[in-house]
Amino acid sequence: MKRKLFSIVLSAFALLLLMGAAADPQPAAALLAEEESAVSNETALETEAQTTQTPTESPDIPAGEETPAEEDASANTEDPAGEGMPADTEASAEDSAPAVDEVPTGDTKLLIDGQPAPLELGKYYQKGTTYVSVALMAQLLDPAAQIAWDGETMTVTTQQLTLTAQAGKLYVVANGRYLYVPEEVQLPENGQLSAPLSALTRAFGAGLVYDVNTGAVSVTRGVEAIASGDSFYDAEDLYWLSRIIYRESGNQSLEGQMAVGNVVLNRVASSIFPDTVESVLAQKNQFSCYKSGALAKTDPSQTSVIAAKLVMDGGEVEETKGALFFDSGSNSWAARNKKLIATLGGHKFYG
Repeated sequence: MKRKLFSIVLSAFALLLLMGAAADPQPAAALLAEEESAVSNETALETEAQTTQTPTESPDIPAGEETPAEEDASANTEDPAGEGMPADTEASAEDSAPAVDEVPTGDTKLLIDGQPAPLELGKYYQKGTTYVSVALMAQLLDPAAQIAWDGETMTVTTQQLTLTAQAGKLYVVANGRYLYVPEEVQLPENGQLSAPLSALTRAFGAGLVYDVNTGAVSVTRGVEAIASGDSFYDAEDLYWLSRIIYRESGNQSLEGQMAVGNVVLNRVASSIFPDTVESVLAQKNQFSCYKSGALAKTDPSQTSVIAAKLVMDGGEVEETKGALFFDSGSNSWAARNKKLIATLGGHKFYG
């Protein structure tokens, strides 16, 4: 009987234990959930704190300035690959680029019939004078021009023109006309005999115009070469002028002789002197050799004849430009009464 009662009590106690265990899981689960929630909130707060830090919290980056990465991103906003550019921008860029066939292939500052001269022309400047290759310029002005060169003298021949040029000479000869070259015909290092552009265009009868706005020189091919010396030079003027040049300065340089000839022609052009060469020489108290008859008997040298032709063709020595008197002493009327312009060779020149 006691054993039976003990068994009943034991069973009841076990039943009570089982009922308590069934009631405990709910508070345990709630406690676990609260712990997990606290951990999650702490993590979220830490993450939020990291993402909301300001640049001032970094000692290397001043507040308000972009980092290098941000600058690069800003620079790339213009689409460096070219995608998305407006169509009119692309068209403008293409329009501004010159077409390949429009690129100048010659000298745009020297135009021949409106086209740039070839660079092979070897243009250069000598004391303000434009020099070019004689041979190449001749063939540009007349493609049929024949060129002969013996290493010293060049001869250019066309149907209308015979031109000769020699290095070191103060002139070129075109159809017997003597055209003054103050800085001489030259043979530069490139080996191309060169002369002033103005002399060559004049010989070929071409037009020559300088544009002050662009600095370009325009040459227009002519249809008729320079007139011959036989038709241009007045025979009587040449006769007297060559003789007075020789009598007064036959022992001087070519330019010294030209300067004397310039004085005579300056007087012809002046309103205060007679208007022909002979009458200037015949003027009282001027050239005694004319009155004595010695001048007419003078046989001029070839250089004096050339000097006369040079000044008759417009050649003028720059140093003595405008002179109306000359002498070889210091006690002449001109020395006492006129302004000295220059001394050239054995003469002084006065205005």
